[in-house]
Amino acid sequence: MLLSRPTSIYHGGMDGTSSCSICLPSLSSGPRMFDSLLRPLLLITLPVLLSGQVASTQQPAEKKQEPGASRAESFVGLKIDANSVPEPKKVESRVTTLPLEFAGGEHVMLIGNTLLDYAQFEGFFETLLQQRFPDKKLVVRTLAWSADELDLQPRPDAFGSLNQHLSVQKADVILAAYGFNESFGGTDGLVKFQRRLDAFLTELKSRAYNGSTAARIVLLSPIASEDIEEVAAGEMNNNRIEIYTAVMKDAAARHEVGFVNLFEPTRTAYEEAENPLTRNGVHLNEQGYRAFSSALYRGLFEESAPEVNEQLRQEVLEKNRQFHYRYRPVNSFYYVGGRSKRYGQLDFLPAMARLDVMINNRDNRIWTLGAGGELAKEIDDSNAPPLPPAEESRGANKWLSPDDEMAAFKVDPRFQVNCFASEEDFPELACPIQMRWDSKGRLWVSTSRTYPHVYPGNEPNDELLILEDRDGDGKADQCSVFASGLHIPLSFEFGDGGVYVSEAPHLTFLKDTDGDGKADLRRHVLTGFGTEDSHHALHDIVWTPDGDLMARESIFHHSQVETAYGPVRLANSGWFRYRPSTKRLTTFGMYHSTNPWGVTFDDWGQHLASHPIFASAFHAVNPAYPAAHPKPGGLPAYSGVCGQEFVDMAHFPDELQGEYFVKVRYKPTNRVEIHKWVEHQNHYREQYQSDLIYSSNLSFIPVDLRYGPRGAMYVCDWYNPIKGHSQYSLRDSRRDRQSGRIWRITAVDRPLMDPPAIDGESIDNLLEILKRREYRYRYWAKRELRDKDPAAVLQALDRWVAGLEKDDPRFRHHQVEAIWMYRNIDAVNTELLLEVLACEEHHARAAATRQLRYWYPHVPDAIEVLRRSAKDGNGLVRLEAVIATSYIGTRAALDVLLEAAALPRDEHMNYALSCALGSRDLRPLWSGNPDYASVPRLLVQMKSKSEFVERKRNANQAAFDKQAGLKQVAISCVPERMRYTLTEFVVTPEQPIKLVFTNPDATDHNLVFVTPGSLEAVGMAANNMARDPQFANSDFIPAEQEQKIMRHTPMIGPTRKSKIHVLRFKAPRRPGVYPYVCTFPGHWIVMKGHMVVAENAAEAKLLLAEARKQDRFVRDWKVEDLAKDVENLSGRSYEMGKHIFAVGRCNLCHSVDGNGVKLAPDLTEVAKKYKGLKLLQQIITPSTELNEKFRTYQFLMSDGRVVAGTIFKDEPDAYQVIPNLLNPRRVLVLPKNQVDEKLPSRISSMPDSLLNGLTREQILDLVAYLQAGGKADNPVFK
Repeated sequence: MLLSRPTSIYHGGMDGTSSCSICLPSLSSGPRMFDSLLRPLLLITLPVLLSGQVASTQQPAEKKQEPGASRAESFVGLKIDANSVPEPKKVESRVTTLPLEFAGGEHVMLIGNTLLDYAQFEGFFETLLQQRFPDKKLVVRTLAWSADELDLQPRPDAFGSLNQHLSVQKADVILAAYGFNESFGGTDGLVKFQRRLDAFLTELKSRAYNGSTAARIVLLSPIASEDIEEVAAGEMNNNRIEIYTAVMKDAAARHEVGFVNLFEPTRTAYEEAENPLTRNGVHLNEQGYRAFSSALYRGLFEESAPEVNEQLRQEVLEKNRQFHYRYRPVNSFYYVGGRSKRYGQLDFLPAMARLDVMINNRDNRIWTLGAGGELAKEIDDSNAPPLPPAEESRGANKWLSPDDEMAAFKVDPRFQVNCFASEEDFPELACPIQMRWDSKGRLWVSTSRTYPHVYPGNEPNDELLILEDRDGDGKADQCSVFASGLHIPLSFEFGDGGVYVSEAPHLTFLKDTDGDGKADLRRHVLTGFGTEDSHHALHDIVWTPDGDLMARESIFHHSQVETAYGPVRLANSGWFRYRPSTKRLTTFGMYHSTNPWGVTFDDWGQHLASHPIFASAFHAVNPAYPAAHPKPGGLPAYSGVCGQEFVDMAHFPDELQGEYFVKVRYKPTNRVEIHKWVEHQNHYREQYQSDLIYSSNLSFIPVDLRYGPRGAMYVCDWYNPIKGHSQYSLRDSRRDRQSGRIWRITAVDRPLMDPPAIDGESIDNLLEILKRREYRYRYWAKRELRDKDPAAVLQALDRWVAGLEKDDPRFRHHQVEAIWMYRNIDAVNTELLLEVLACEEHHARAAATRQLRYWYPHVPDAIEVLRRSAKDGNGLVRLEAVIATSYIGTRAALDVLLEAAALPRDEHMNYALSCALGSRDLRPLWSGNPDYASVPRLLVQMKSKSEFVERKRNANQAAFDKQAGLKQVAISCVPERMRYTLTEFVVTPEQPIKLVFTNPDATDHNLVFVTPGSLEAVGMAANNMARDPQFANSDFIPAEQEQKIMRHTPMIGPTRKSKIHVLRFKAPRRPGVYPYVCTFPGHWIVMKGHMVVAENAAEAKLLLAEARKQDRFVRDWKVEDLAKDVENLSGRSYEMGKHIFAVGRCNLCHSVDGNGVKLAPDLTEVAKKYKGLKLLQQIITPSTELNEKFRTYQFLMSDGRVVAGTIFKDEPDAYQVIPNLLNPRRVLVLPKNQVDEKLPSRISSMPDSLLNGLTREQILDLVAYLQAGGKADNPVFK
């Protein structure tokens, strides 16, 4: 038995942290120790690696740095990113002629889309190139990227431009393959494509990537698409591709670059081939790449290609693998992105130094072999510098043996836990990630010692294991390896006779074709998924109830995947749906989210996830790339959840059946929780009930949860003392690479279940399982049915539906299962769908409405059917109808959506409406269309509601809110009135207070509590801050008044990060009246209130009465009260008028003759426009006539933003807007074609009660002073 933490032999570890919470390593030895580790390494390697670049050996000056950082000068040439590589200089272009010739030593770059991106993993063309020029020592690098277009090339944060990377690689010759993804623009996009191509070639041929001369360029046409069994890609695409190929040929001639037509020879090759040459109609398989490479060879060199030297090809493939690690490293967000300052140098730069040497070594092997030389069997990388030790800067959690870990569990007394499998039983079970049960009742587990990524000299060797409990004692007694050599398999799922596995950037398919229990077929189904952060890569692969393979990725990632239907792109989190039967990939739910692991479906197919919880509301089609759906402010969403299962197995206690689910989470504490699934108006919410397992040992990291066939529940435990991705070095040697446990949860004194047979069962028997109440049995049965003959399943399914008994309590559910099963086999039953849409069970109606997304082309009068669902009396049904409109995407569907919007809505419905309105096909129908002028206002209304939902509480905040006697206070801002909605509230001494402050106004506001009697001092100090531009965007909390400020919110509002803030504090111990005020300059005069601290109501009344005596109030003046008096203002007092201008606080915003502050219009010249009665009206009712220079507007933008500010310039194609008049130099340019609506403020920002503290005579003197423009010699003063 292991009694202590095992020694680590790999570098890596599984993450269990939020991407939003970053804790820096504390490098105790500081930057100088860091330099001492790396500088010798760099001095040895850089002269070998870099042409003429030498690392700086100067000792960096002492300066304050972030932990883990060092001076950038120490790593010249190693870090390649947007900030470190200059753009190449411009030079005179060169004419490229074919056939290509080489002088020797040229650097040949392959750029473009998936055609060349994937060619590097086949290696045929590069091998032929090296064979053709064996003595030229050509350096070949692939910079191509899946789904790239000429001017649309999404990359990881700060990755660097194509120009920069071509410069780093010193490109002499560039082979550029584009046109395929662009061709989906159709004939309407040809002119635009020609412009894009001209601009691209003009730029590419004018740069000296090698430092001195322009590169030679050869433009490669797209290959043809191929008709295969699943998709007629050739029929769909080839006419377009042929037209785009012709445009490319013409452009190449005009720009005097080379051109190779690959469309014609590949189309001919498809016709002549006995078997398909593509994997999916558009991407070549191995034989396809052989044909492609021969065609490209002939096009470049005008001769037939020789036979491929297979030994040389293997050397090419090895070099390409290492260069791929260098060029596109996994976890690039830590290398060049937002976390690079903390980890880019500590973890990556030593690895890059080693990789550069290794790649150089492999180039030499290629050249040696190509020239006829002999190679050593093993690659000699002894000249590559070793990786220095990683800094172990933080303490690790305690490692426990499996027995001791189990002893540390606190388990719900209704359950018991045993260890099903651990590293003690099976050393292969190291670092388990996900689990799935197969039809034979075996538990499959994916493991990853490679995580977080591959380090130089290693290759990925992760595994897919099969665990079996053959004697039924609840403990695994056999473990076998189905597949090895995998690359961080975050998720997997059975299907199509094999296994789909996530291996970023690929979705891979594995299959055992010879029945020996091991995968012997491995092919990439799709490629191009993001790799910026390996624990956010493609995960949670699951079959939807209706037969799509769904998966998700998370924040930081930029995915772009080519398909036969066009490129599919996703950024910063969202879901994919893949349909193997048609090879179609779609996306939905794209919005920024962190650590969104865990997914399942409830009994009626409602999508349960973690971020968000009720994911069914997030299924609207995405906006046109790169736009995203809005952030779901206030909707329940949690990071750190890794799996859920609804309780429906009879082995679990009766009281948990039906409405409860179990989930595992790794933070804030590591536990297995029981939740209730509670239905609301338009959605479901989870409601925490209790812990099933709680562990104080933070090395327990539950990452998946699954019911087993007999009703026990299994927890996958990535057991690791290092719990963190960003909190520790990625190479921290304490990351445990040996431990892994699977825990089994059973109910006390309840029998296990006898599961139905699934493997090899007949279609009829499998269909009967769909009547079971247990979700997992139905899930496994449908998985098995998908592998049967679809025609046979369809016949049996029709019989099964006809034989359903209407008096069965679950009759409607059986019908819904049938609808799902029809779509699983690509069949349609509209008669059944229409029946369920009109039935009495609202859950069934909602599920049927969900299928309208896909079956509407087959449904008679589909829009009217959709309209009925949109007006359904149940909110869940209406929500599904709203989402379905985004899939139909027509004007009629938009009209239905707006009808649904007129009915009762909650925040989930508002979010679904907002996303559907912003979807790819619906947005163009209403944006800028006067027929839909109401839509922008609707979006603002819905967004406003979501912006005022309190954010998720942390543990301390939740504990505060549970205190006895908590006083809850809600204060908002009256729009355009400069008033709080609540101006007085009473609390007792030291009473806990939760104050929710919101701001729906077009102006920023805060809320500041001050000590009694200090309001004016604090307000004046805040006003003075306005004189200094550096405070323009501050919270206006004057530092010199710090002792008088008790509590305060930040500024919130339209130009700030939030429109809501929550204060939690205890009331002062001493009774009194404590003012609260907005300290935005000038606002404090009128925007204020009182918190009264008193022992009882009587004391509060006395305190308030005394406070009100301090308020100056004479009368609520109206224009008519003074109208006659202002007709003749002669004989007024100049001194009194000037004095009142100051004591009346007019000078806090206005200036007259140089006296005052210019936050508002200068009143010096006011007499030229206003006199007498009109001037009085402007003072008492300032909104009568607004100064356009100071009028605030709200701009509703096409991307969903609301921008507020004053118009600085109104240009023909754009508004120049100043969002904050305190910072007039900050001007936003808003293109008019992106402004959906411009809403002017009709209320002046000047309060309308400023004169109420003045007497009649004082007012008249003030009016005279203003009318005179502050001039003492004006006749009104005589």
